[in-house]
Amino acid sequence: MRAPRILIASRLFVPEVSAGAFRLGALARALARGGAEVTVVTTTPPPQAPKTPDPTGVRVSRWPVLRDRGGNVRGYIQYLSFDAPLALRMLFRRFDVAVAESPPTTGLVVAAVAWIRRRPFVYYAADVWTDGVISMGAHRVIVSLMRWMERRALRSAAGVISVSDEVTRRLVALGADPVRISTVGNGIDADVFTPEVAPAAPDARYFVYTGTMSEWQQPEVFIRAFAQLAGEFPDVGLRFFGQGAVERDLRRVADELVPGRVRFGGVVEPSASAAWIRGALASLVSIAPGIGYDFARPTKTYAAAACGTPVIFAGAEVGGAIVRDAGLGAAVAFTPDAVAGAMRQMLAQDAAGTTAAHRADRAAWAREHVSLSAVGERAAKAVLMAVRTPRHSRPHR
Repeated sequence: MRAPRILIASRLFVPEVSAGAFRLGALARALARGGAEVTVVTTTPPPQAPKTPDPTGVRVSRWPVLRDRGGNVRGYIQYLSFDAPLALRMLFRRFDVAVAESPPTTGLVVAAVAWIRRRPFVYYAADVWTDGVISMGAHRVIVSLMRWMERRALRSAAGVISVSDEVTRRLVALGADPVRISTVGNGIDADVFTPEVAPAAPDARYFVYTGTMSEWQQPEVFIRAFAQLAGEFPDVGLRFFGQGAVERDLRRVADELVPGRVRFGGVVEPSASAAWIRGALASLVSIAPGIGYDFARPTKTYAAAACGTPVIFAGAEVGGAIVRDAGLGAAVAFTPDAVAGAMRQMLAQDAAGTTAAHRADRAAWAREHVSLSAVGERAAKAVLMAVRTPRHSRPHR
């Protein structure tokens, strides 16, 4: 029997440093391990991306794309620069099922090509884009257009992959058929993020923030909290790694409130990120409440837990509940005062030896519950299920 041919279309893919790229890398590896022929149609990575090889057994086709000042494919023009040539890049490739990562514009392009080729497609929904544009205060015409595109992509898909129960409920509310949704979870590479990794700066004391810095996280709250105790703890620092739309604002606030005490390290490869997280007093994670992303479960939490490092989570209830229920650190209100209190708590726990004593427990929880390889295997099963779905039972377009 011929091996199934899987085509993955996404603006993000490893070696880019993002949760989406890691998810799709895990999916591609799982499919290849299962004997599938896997082709990824994606973008040329930015200069700051780590120089790592493509996953074994996966054919990767890259094409230049417009990026914003921070190197992100983020914004309508940037999305269009990927979506416009995508149809031609896919049209003459042979595949049994196509997988489309968000945004919905990409989903619609993949759905159209799959329809022309009479093949099914699977939509990988890490979040709900309609909620995102609403949270950014977009004009109602833009919101209506995004809602239509997202609904169309969901209803055209032979299968939908969701990263959490909360996202699944939002997808159903948008019109996705619950029977076609596979909730696979989200995860972190426990081979990279581990307590055994050597700390990046073993003699330094610092709090660390890693990953995207966007309007949804609003990590400025951590700088304002740190400013409340910086004078009392002159040897403690605050470090940021990653990039995002609000990075320039964060640098400005840091220079105003705590000049010289907050360092921005840019995008680093996962192994370096793990080393900085491993040596931190706590890893800082946030989701600004009430702007449409209260359902999010940030992978930053999982990365810290996998390293055995406690988390300070500020913001929405869903993300906070994970930290509280699993004993991963402190979940507090989205205010500088509350975060400053949690920072003091972590400093006290470090001095008492409590942080080190519970490191193995946090890492064990991560290995059991948020393994990225296990997520990739579940997602691969959902994709292969679409290959086997009888044509008459697939959704009408």
